[in-house]
Amino acid sequence: MPDSKYFSTTNRGELFELKQLLNSQSSRSKREALKQIIASMTIGKDVSSLFTDVLNCMQTVDLELKKLVYLYLISYAKTQPDLAILAVNTFVKDASDPNPLIRTLALRTMGCIQLTRISEYLCEPLRRALKDADPYVRKTAAICVAKLYEVDPALVSEYGFISTLKELVLDSSPMVVANAIAALGEIDESLPGTLELKPNLVSGLIQCLNDCSEWGQVFIIDAVASYMPSGTEEAESIIERLLPRLYHANAAVVLSSMKVIVKNLKYVKSAEFSRMIQKKLGAPLVTLVSAEPEVQYVALRNINLLVRKYPEILQNEFKAFFCKYNDPPYIKEEKLEILVRLANDDNAPKIISECKEYASEVDVGFVRSSVQAIGRIALKIESAANNSVETLLELVRTRVVYVVQESLVVMKDIMRKYPNEFEGAIPVLCENLEALDEPNARASLVWIIGEYADRIENVVELVESFLDNFRDESIQVQQQLLTCTIKVYLKCNGSCKSSLERILNDGMKNSDNADLRERAFFYSRLLQANKEMANSVVLARKPRIVSTHEDLDESLLNTLLDEMGSLASVFHRSPHVFLASSKPLPQVSIMEDEWNEENAQVLSHDILDLSLSDKPQLGDASEASNKTSVDELFESSSGTASTKKPKEQNNDLLSLIDDLFSPAQSSSSVDHGDDLQKRMKLLLPSSKARGLEISGAFSAEQGGIQYVLKLRNESNEIIGENAIQFNKNLLGLIPARSKLDVVRINPNESVVCKVDLRYVSSEKDSRKGLLFQMALKNDVCGVIYFGDKLDESNLNIFLESESTGKLTKQAFLQEWSKIGSSDEVVKQFNVPAGVSLPNYFIEKLYPLKVFHVASSPSGQSYFSARLVGEICVLLEFRWADKDSNVQLASRCNSAKELVKLFERLIEKALGK
Repeated sequence: MPDSKYFSTTNRGELFELKQLLNSQSSRSKREALKQIIASMTIGKDVSSLFTDVLNCMQTVDLELKKLVYLYLISYAKTQPDLAILAVNTFVKDASDPNPLIRTLALRTMGCIQLTRISEYLCEPLRRALKDADPYVRKTAAICVAKLYEVDPALVSEYGFISTLKELVLDSSPMVVANAIAALGEIDESLPGTLELKPNLVSGLIQCLNDCSEWGQVFIIDAVASYMPSGTEEAESIIERLLPRLYHANAAVVLSSMKVIVKNLKYVKSAEFSRMIQKKLGAPLVTLVSAEPEVQYVALRNINLLVRKYPEILQNEFKAFFCKYNDPPYIKEEKLEILVRLANDDNAPKIISECKEYASEVDVGFVRSSVQAIGRIALKIESAANNSVETLLELVRTRVVYVVQESLVVMKDIMRKYPNEFEGAIPVLCENLEALDEPNARASLVWIIGEYADRIENVVELVESFLDNFRDESIQVQQQLLTCTIKVYLKCNGSCKSSLERILNDGMKNSDNADLRERAFFYSRLLQANKEMANSVVLARKPRIVSTHEDLDESLLNTLLDEMGSLASVFHRSPHVFLASSKPLPQVSIMEDEWNEENAQVLSHDILDLSLSDKPQLGDASEASNKTSVDELFESSSGTASTKKPKEQNNDLLSLIDDLFSPAQSSSSVDHGDDLQKRMKLLLPSSKARGLEISGAFSAEQGGIQYVLKLRNESNEIIGENAIQFNKNLLGLIPARSKLDVVRINPNESVVCKVDLRYVSSEKDSRKGLLFQMALKNDVCGVIYFGDKLDESNLNIFLESESTGKLTKQAFLQEWSKIGSSDEVVKQFNVPAGVSLPNYFIEKLYPLKVFHVASSPSGQSYFSARLVGEICVLLEFRWADKDSNVQLASRCNSAKELVKLFERLIEKALGK
């Protein structure tokens, strides 16, 4: 009976019955039960409750039953890790079985389970299997090494499995060689340099292609693709030896071989040899086009890339890309694109005629693409322009609305490329005015009328027919109508003056669109100022357009050709876009270990909400029951403390001057360009950010704090739609808006943008220490994690000016007591001999925005500083007369790391 019976059961008590069958003594009953279980797994039923019963079936000599048990274990071992470990003894025993099939089965199953606890037991059987006498076991063992590396790279290094794999590359069995190359290639992605190719090895790999399976050939050819030939002769040799692979039945082998050949053509100096090889590439590509639609589409996308670089390869085979009636729409679109790229002086008439036939089909989207293709051929080949225009006019005469409208758009582009050459087409186009209902088509006809206003007899009537419903038109048409009316007025000696006045007034007074309104104002003032100048501006000669179709960047094209047969070549996107792992990328050293606490949970608001769900821990508010020296100071020494010393008065004067000339911020907080450039540091190299190099620094300007980002695009794609967000941090700073003011970053271009930061109390989290964790998102790289930190170079930016940073004595006392002695940090250091204290402290700390609060004759001085986010740092200095040793006691209502940062900064300043 066929196995389909296992998928059609409706028995409600099947799990109980299956349990009974699994515990029976009959191997046949067990097989039937396991087949039913596997079928249930396939259709999504949960049969994990049978894990123990299936496990008991492992001890059997029935190979089919053992295969079914192992298949079940692979699926459910991760959900039952504690029970799965019970199978290890059987695995190890089977790995030493005389039957190579059983040895292989045990090895493959252990490798597929990928549990660390089981992987430890895999190493010894794997070591033996890599040197097994049977090639089937060795080839399976080679793949198991790659699987083990995913789970525990350290075990692979400890047992020297990579060295053993390199030995297997020289194995006598081609299938072992192929699997060894595949495993080394997999490991090489995480550990570059693992797969080392030398001329002799490359030659040997190509030699064993004939005896490999088709997928083994793909692995080997892809490995050869990463090899750079030493010269022309070696490149020619590789190409000639791979040419027979182009006629393989498997499309993957053909595309991989094509990739290697095209890549090595760059190293060939002989133009004659290159032409000969290019002629041989055409037939295999045409063969791929006759495959099933899915394979055909992949082939066409790769051919699309190839003909951009080498159009001569298929110029004689262009008929192979004519669309068939039963081709899926996506195949037709790709074929049409390739036909346009293959068009030249000789075959253009035939391609245009074919596109004309396509324009009569029922698929509206494909009809539009066909009409556009005719126009693109006219723009590409000047000699084909007449034929294209005649064809387009024939299509216009069909009176099919969507054909007429698309033809008008295309005609506008052709008349821009070849001005004054196709004026005879204008009457035919104008006859279809009433049939136009799409903005793009109406705007195109209006442009043609304005451009050729002096050669159209009834131009005023045509313009008036549009103006009757001016307010109902789309903005695109309104803008074109405004320009068209100006052109008619200037070209036809004042004709259409009343219409011009009406449209200008309408645009200036009644339009809600800023672009239209500004254009109307501009034209109005231009005409009032100087009509001759208006002529030179409005009627200026326009540059000829080259193409209406966006093409790939040259560097991206070369990269994609090197990746033929991959997702990158199908989607025409840079390869690194598809290499993003499920986990965040490794962080740079500046992030230290604290940023490695799983970044995966940091996404929530609109684009990149990095706010975490937990509440920030506030500092403990301890009761100040015992009076400290500060209490004594404020109670007994108020007179002394209130008497300002000359230096302190000078500091107050400086503060007043700062407030006078820069009320929003202290002058020292303004970042100058040179200082900012010095502080700008590399946060993430392009190799870890999928082609985007990220540098940054904090800055303070115009009373606010910004984060200045420098982004350099080292990929081959245009990067757009950039947005940034911060995680919760010590200061509670987040971007004022997520979207960056960067429209696009071209390849090899650097841009600098400023991110305004704002304080949000709910975003404070003192547990993050001095780290600012950030994420940037764009349309090419996805989400990239990086970070910066608060340090001596940027601390001054976050400190507030004297007006808020200097606490009153009472506020200082309350905050000092509130923090408590348990969070006090004490440090001893020396000051230069002979200095006057506390004046020396006041002089040195004022530039750091650490302000003097009070002093005591008994050798005590108190200072305060305040950061963004209502964070206070309080300092107490104690010293003895004629002693250079000073004790600094620091308290902070936030993270202790901040106190240590202040201590380093102060010790450095006082030691100067």
